[in-house]
Order: sequence, then structure tokens, then C-alpha cells
Amino acid sequence: MGKRIVLFVLTNLLIIVTLNIVMSVFGVRHYITAQGMDYNALLVFCLIWGFGAAFISLALSRVMAKWMMGVKVIDPAAASGESRWLVDTVHGLAKKAGLTVMPEVGIYDSPEVNAFATGPSKKRSLVAVSAGLLSRMNKDQVEGVLSHEMAHVANGDMVTMTLVQGVVNAFVMFIARAIAFAVSQNVREESRMMVNFAVTLVLEILLSILGMMVVAWFSRLREFRADAGGAQLGGRDKMVGALQGLRSTLALAEEAPNSAVSTLKISSKPSGMRALFATHPPLEERIARLQAMQG
Repeated sequence: MGKRIVLFVLTNLLIIVTLNIVMSVFGVRHYITAQGMDYNALLVFCLIWGFGAAFISLALSRVMAKWMMGVKVIDPAAASGESRWLVDTVHGLAKKAGLTVMPEVGIYDSPEVNAFATGPSKKRSLVAVSAGLLSRMNKDQVEGVLSHEMAHVANGDMVTMTLVQGVVNAFVMFIARAIAFAVSQNVREESRMMVNFAVTLVLEILLSILGMMVVAWFSRLREFRADAGGAQLGGRDKMVGALQGLRSTLALAEEAPNSAVSTLKISSKPSGMRALFATHPPLEERIARLQAMQG
């Protein structure tokens, strides 16, 4: 945990330093001047910070996954047994998806049932699975999960979601600061700075919550598309079997909440406000859509 906190802090410091350098290069200093709000400067400021932070995080995603989650990348030349099967399966799916550069394949030691794909581009991607997933699912189910993750890579979902996050970040920052400036002009001059800061902070929190809903909605759409892509790559039956296996494991986790079993960070039936923030659609709906597919 300590290592993860240190890496998180260092990463954010790197982002802050890098973006401040970028702003200096573009000559963006202050968007509030003696004449009032410079909205052009504010827009550039928000675009740099909104997209910059998102894309720097994306650029570091593969490295951070290895450091923070302890992902051990498998050497294809030295792999054997289960590791050999895992590499061959991922690379086979990658070729079927039309990728010309094979993704890195890794395993991390965790009892959770989880898998993910990350990386800044299709040519620099990483597909990783947990030890818990390999021990709790059969090979057909694992292949279904891997097909889903390879579909994410082939669809460019990492970049797509980064763009969505960048747009949301920029909108939140711009709107919060524009409104805060307008509000602060209606109070005494000696209180304006404090009011501006307070209103900006409150609006960024509220607007970020709305932004999280937008990002989650886009994420759910991409999950449906990755399911469909996974069905094309690995076969619909394997994709359905993978989701059914996840559903069974999730039921176990809900019966034993202290068992440290987590299933792809999803819930089978998110409801109410929780459903608005869910990055994955309900498993039942995902399974039903796949079963309704032709072929």
C-alpha cells in the first residue's frame, strides 16, 4: 500500500510539473486580469490541464500497472505451461483482431477474479490477468475474458475513454471557473479571491460528479462493444461462458463479502444512483445481448 501511495504522489507531481512547463511554452499564465476574465486564456488553461492530465496518465498506464499492481510480464521466448498457453491465446486473438504488434501479457498475484487491458496505443498495450481468475475459471472462460480485453485494445478504447475524460475535465474546469468569476464580481473586492476559490471548489466537485456519470455511460457503451468484439474473436459461447462464470464468482463474493474475491470490479445488478456510476453494464444484460446475437 505504501508503495502505491508513493507512486501515486510521484505520478501526480510529474503531471503538475509537465503541465506547468507546457503552459509556460504556450504563454498561459493568468486568465484573470485587471480588465476581467480572459476567456481565451481560460479555455487554453482548461484544455491543457483537462486533456494533459488524462493523456499523461494514459501514457504511463502500462508502466503504472506493472509497478502498482505487481504485474509480471511473461517472456514469450521462455514461457511454458499455463504461461505459454496464456501468451499463445492472447497473441492468437491479437492477430485475429488485426494487430501487427503483439501486446505484452502479464499475470499479477491477487485472489480477485480480474483482467484488464491498458496502454497508450494498440502497439503498446498490456493484457493482464489475476492469479485468481486463472484458478477459478476454466480455459474456455478465460479465453472469453481475454477476447473481451483484446476487443478493448482493437477498438482503441483506452484512447477513446481518455478523450472522453479529457473533454469532461476541460468542461468542468471551464464552467466552474467562469461561474465562480461571475459570482465573485458581486461581492466586496476584499472578499473576491476567497469567494472565487470557494465557488470554484464547490462547482468542480458537483460538476465532477456529473462528469463521472457521463464517463461511466460511455464506458458502459464500450463494454457492450467489447463483448460483441470478444464474441467475434473468441466465439460467442466462450464469451457468454466467461460472463456466466463471472456471475457465479460474483454470487460467491456477495455471499462471503470478506473473502477478498472481486469480480472485474463490477456488480451484477447495480441499482438506483449506483447504476449511474457503474462503468460496466449489468451482467444479465450483457449475457442477454450476446445470446441474442446472430451466429
